Amino acid sequence: MSTSLSDSAETDLEPHALRLLAADIRRLRKARGLTLAGLAAQLGRSVGWLSQVERGISLPSFADLRALANHFKVPVSFFLTPAAPDDKEQQVVVRAGRGRRLAAGQMGVTEELVSPDLGGRFEIIRCEFAGGTALPQRRKRSAEEAGYLVSGTLEIEIAGEWYKLSEGDSFCVRGEAFRWKNPGAGPAVVIWVVSPPV
Repeated sequence: MSTSLSDSAETDLEPHALRLLAADIRRLRKARGLTLAGLAAQLGRSVGWLSQVERGISLPSFADLRALANHFKVPVSFFLTPAAPDDKEQQVVVRAGRGRRLAAGQMGVTEELVSPDLGGRFEIIRCEFAGGTALPQRRKRSAEEAGYLVSGTLEIEIAGEWYKLSEGDSFCVRGEAFRWKNPGAGPAVVIWVVSPPV
């Protein structure tokens, strides 16, 4: 989706791009378990405005997109990623290198959404962990997660037990506290599935 949104003014998008933007915002809100009223209040906007944005009637300004991105902890570029050639494909296929970047929140980690969107019951993320990086604090989420190590090496602690993973190994986390580290010099690439999307 290519656009030149300014901080203060709204601008026109192609109809299919506006529909995709509206759907992204709605799916993110629902995936976080938020009501229209709840999200609108957190953004300092009216329920009517947010409802129009989610229905593709109103286009948020770049400042609004920045506020939404900060709230959902995704980069603004998540909303501005070029669309697929047609709407139908966009809903079911993600072409190589066309996944949307997510804000990993940690140096040395890149995350790319490789499922078509954040709606539905799961999300698929391609994670790349630079050599020597680690998640220092244990993380616990109310989700079921599984990962497949595409390349590199990774060590993961699940419920207090450390496991050494090599290329082709997989793992599952069912709500337990976990953390990871990449002990190698090169990157580790993991396909990570999370249900429900977080």
